[in-house]
Parts: sequence; structure tokens; C-alpha cells
Amino acid sequence: MAKRSMRSKSRASSYASQENVHPLFPGRPSWTPHDPDGQFRDRKYVKNVRAMSPAQQQFLDAVDAQSVVLALGPAGTGKTYLAIAKAVEFLEAGKVQRIVLSRPAVEAGESLVFLPGDLTEKLAPYLRPLYDALNERIGGKRVRQMMAEGTIEIAPIAYMRGRTLNNAFVVIDEAQNCTYGQIKMLLTRLGWHSTMVLTGDPDQSDLLDGLSGLLDIARRLEAVPGIAVVRLTDRDIVRHPLVGEMLTVL
Repeated sequence: MAKRSMRSKSRASSYASQENVHPLFPGRPSWTPHDPDGQFRDRKYVKNVRAMSPAQQQFLDAVDAQSVVLALGPAGTGKTYLAIAKAVEFLEAGKVQRIVLSRPAVEAGESLVFLPGDLTEKLAPYLRPLYDALNERIGGKRVRQMMAEGTIEIAPIAYMRGRTLNNAFVVIDEAQNCTYGQIKMLLTRLGWHSTMVLTGDPDQSDLLDGLSGLLDIARRLEAVPGIAVVRLTDRDIVRHPLVGEMLTVL
């Protein structure tokens, strides 16, 4: 056993000394719990999400102040992540009793035909961005537990008609893939002590031309008191810097 341990240590030492082993971020030390300002801290260790632009701050403030918020903007502006972060914040603060997530099951240019499994498994590929944001905020194990308890609910748009969502934080993601009638139906599900956030990029609809109702709904609701319509732009993109550059020419 002692010889095996010595061999393991020797092998690890030889690996560490190889010239082809480099730090992932040269010049940037890894984050440690003793990092005083959190400069190199990974996002999953950050408890409170902060805005990276004035428009994102406007979005966060609108969610705190209004019961219905529409966030329109290009890919990478943090619409979905910020909405999920606020949903978790509201839930943990006791402002709502559950989180309801919905997203249209529309493929981006290719058909997946029939997917195996129950309803949750069939919808999982479409809801992956929402799961990713939830996992980053509260961890995968806790997400699964809360889904089993019903605290987090996946609600297909097709099954939302007739419901009243009380004491809930409702996130409708990829709303540009909803028709005018679908968005109208979703908005009227709002119940007492609930907040509803719709996010979408009007320029990336996977529906046929003229079918998306997001822009029309947003224009009409901007004049309604108690509803906020936040428009993010290329300047608010927080993904790779090339995303913004590409969107300006594509």
C-alpha cells in the first residue's frame, strides 16, 4: 500500500511538471475563500446577482416594482438568467410560494419529431436554459427536490389555459415564439400576489413571418400602468464580446 501511494505521488508530481500543463487563465489566480474583493470568484459562488448595465438594472428594478414585466432584447443580454435569479430571490424571501416556468416548444429550424418519456422528459430539451439558470442559482439537487415538491413547476403553454396563478413567480421564456393569442392567454393567468416576467428576442422568432405576437403585445402594454416593458440592446450583451459584434452584421 505504501509503495502504491508513493507511485501515485510520483505520477502526480511528474504530471504537474510537464511543460504542456498551463493555467486555464494565465495571469489570473484562482479564486479562494480568502479573496477579499471576489474579483476572480466564479459566478456560481455569487449570492446576489447585480446588473452589468443600466438597462439590466432597469429590468431588475421593474421586477421589484411591477407585477408584469416584458424584457425584450437580443441574445446574451441576460434576460432569462436575471428573470430566474429574481424568481429565486422572491421565493427565498417568502414573497411567492412557487416558481412557474413556461417556454414554447418550438424547434430552432429543425424538427426533433417525437421525444421519448413523460411530459417533463419531453419538455426537458426546450427548458434546458431555464434548468441551467436554476441549477446555477440554487444547485441541481435542490432544483430536483423543489420540482418533486411542486415548489418549482414546469407548465407547458398548451396546458396553461383556464389556470389562475396565485402567489407565484411566473417566467415565460422565448416569448417571441408565442402567437398574439398565446401571449394574451398567458398574461391573463396572473393571479393575486404574483409576478410575471416575459422574455424574448423579437429578431429571433422561429415562427413563420407575422405570427409572433411579442412586439405587438409589448407596444400595446407600454401604455398600461403597472406594466413595465424593458428594451435591452447590443450594449447589454454579457456573453462573449463577439456575440455583440456578430449581431451588428447578421
